[in-house]
Amino acid sequence: MSDAILLTVESGIATLTLNRPEVRNAIDDAMRGEMIEALEAVAADAAIKALVVTGAGTAFCAGGDVRGMQGRLAAPPEEVAINGWRRQSRTHRAVTLLHHMPKPVIAAVNGAAAGLGADVALACDFILCGEKAHFTMSFLARGLIPDGGGMYFLPRRVGLARAKELVFSARRVGAAEALAIGLADRVVPDAELAVAAQDWAAQMGTHSAAALSLAKATLDRSLESSFEQVLAIGSQSQAICYTTAEHRASVAAFLEKTK
Repeated sequence: MSDAILLTVESGIATLTLNRPEVRNAIDDAMRGEMIEALEAVAADAAIKALVVTGAGTAFCAGGDVRGMQGRLAAPPEEVAINGWRRQSRTHRAVTLLHHMPKPVIAAVNGAAAGLGADVALACDFILCGEKAHFTMSFLARGLIPDGGGMYFLPRRVGLARAKELVFSARRVGAAEALAIGLADRVVPDAELAVAAQDWAAQMGTHSAAALSLAKATLDRSLESSFEQVLAIGSQSQAICYTTAEHRASVAAFLEKTK
């Protein structure tokens, strides 16, 4: 893994830092691959209880690398579509890993989250902003459409009509407005962002990892499922929870206190 993605772990909390500050952490093809590698490592490590995603320098992520876009346009016409399909596959793998991460994921948004950068933040469970953070669904301004999951995640956060307005206008949304419309969950002073993200991640990763993973997976399917389907998924998940060491220890501790 190169320096474009930094992955650190402290006290059970992983921090993935997008680390190309000279281009405001714009994501190029190589960075996509490194991000996938880092996220797979986090998902597989049972010692990690939660993940924070942030950006180095003054931006969270400025989106896709425009220099890379220029190079793609110079490719032979017969290669443009298939190269784009392969790139989309890597992008979708990264945001799927974020969305389905079996532990809480917090986006700590410092500065701009534009285009694909906004999509990456939206793929996380929670969005924590510094006061100077801002979001832009800037795809249409580049003659493109949101391709990193934003058209799925954004309406679920802000509603369909407002999602259309943000995508169609490609306008900038500051931290205060993002909090007001549900695009962000919390706003803190910029100087407190890193510590606040770590503290929140620690709180979210306190309880049973198995129960949390199952609850997250069920909640993520709930908007597309019927009441009966959610109950059925919940029954299967609860049966698994009954067998876990965490549940057994919790019951034993409760009974000991009530003696």
